[in-house]
Amino acid sequence: MDQMKRAYTLLKDWKGDSYVHGLGVLDQVGPLAAKFGKRALVVSNTTYMKPVADRVVSYLNAAGVELAGNMIAPDAKPNAPREDVYRLESYILHTKPDCIVVIGGGSAIDAVKAANALATLGAKVTPEIDHYFGTNVVSKSLDETGSSLLPVIAVQTSASSGAHLTKYSNVTDPVAGQKKLIVDNAVVPTVGLFDYETTVSMPISVTIDGALDAIAHTFEVFCGAKEETYEKAREIAECAISLVAEYAKVLVDDPKNVKAREAIGLATDLGGYAIMIGGTSGAHLTSFSLVDIVSHGTACGIMNPYYAVLYSKAIQKQLKVVGSIFAEFGFGSSVDNLEGKELAVAVAEAMIAFSKSIKAPTKLNDLKGFSEAHIQRALNAAKDPQLEMKLKNMPVPMSSSDVDAYMEPLLRSAASGDLSLIKAM
Repeated sequence: MDQMKRAYTLLKDWKGDSYVHGLGVLDQVGPLAAKFGKRALVVSNTTYMKPVADRVVSYLNAAGVELAGNMIAPDAKPNAPREDVYRLESYILHTKPDCIVVIGGGSAIDAVKAANALATLGAKVTPEIDHYFGTNVVSKSLDETGSSLLPVIAVQTSASSGAHLTKYSNVTDPVAGQKKLIVDNAVVPTVGLFDYETTVSMPISVTIDGALDAIAHTFEVFCGAKEETYEKAREIAECAISLVAEYAKVLVDDPKNVKAREAIGLATDLGGYAIMIGGTSGAHLTSFSLVDIVSHGTACGIMNPYYAVLYSKAIQKQLKVVGSIFAEFGFGSSVDNLEGKELAVAVAEAMIAFSKSIKAPTKLNDLKGFSEAHIQRALNAAKDPQLEMKLKNMPVPMSSSDVDAYMEPLLRSAASGDLSLIKAM
């Protein structure tokens, strides 16, 4: 089966005309923005992303759209620190644009989502970002105040989080070293645009992170899928994981390979689709406590094999599907005759073998700066009511009272690489 063609069909069926993607589509940003008015606040990195930002500005100008404030607002640092959210809120309030065009990866787009909500609601509800963390708080506040967010055109430049397609905004408190989430359909960008050719200039570390993020999103949603979403989650996971397993190593060896760039871009887009029909769970929850030492996708890539063993009793069907995909591309052997924890360990080992093939870390002790403090931070975060959704999304829902009994051994396992330490739920 042509998995790239399958990916385009899945994404078209999902997003329709609200998503423009493929090779050579960046010039469509001008006409898209012109539908919302004559003044756009452009948010972008202006160093290594300057060539792309300059092209976007030229396409806007050609469509009769001027820069609000006659400037490009600097985007957010990695993991969308809260001070960058407040800074971008200030740009929105001062320049009064008709729409926002954000150019970048997940951090830039997530920061704009949160800043847009603050700029709209800060004077009417509260200017404190903490209030909006959790599920549907922004939508509730918009309804109560009769407000609406500015249109956002999210120009993705990195095959990574799928932020240009989703309802999630991750924001980090750098002092605490902890991420928190806004989860709300109100913050889904009005239009997403992804020209996969723009990823050619991305560092290989970003490519690896994106490939692991695509697996994480689709695998976690598939593992937690309910009966009504199981078949769609399976179809998305099969397609995305197949694309990553086939093309990620191609990109590590040849970063300029445009077909492979397209494949990984499609896989991460499917990851965005997945998290709109179901939730991520354990690996994502743990990743929020590792933001000071590792990028998001890589953190999830490290953790998912270990969570696969933790969930093994509840995800036997899913493990058969995923294990067969990795075996098809040379990672591990056939899982047809395996079951129970033996099946989970085999799939975990295949996932670890894949990560090694793209030179990604496979245990927490591989990370420079990892310490006991990160384990304690992750355990404490798992008990935070604002992150409870991740516990509930687990294939075997966990309560905060279960965290020490099950998650601590799992974290010890992930630190050392010893799968035998995990107590299956």
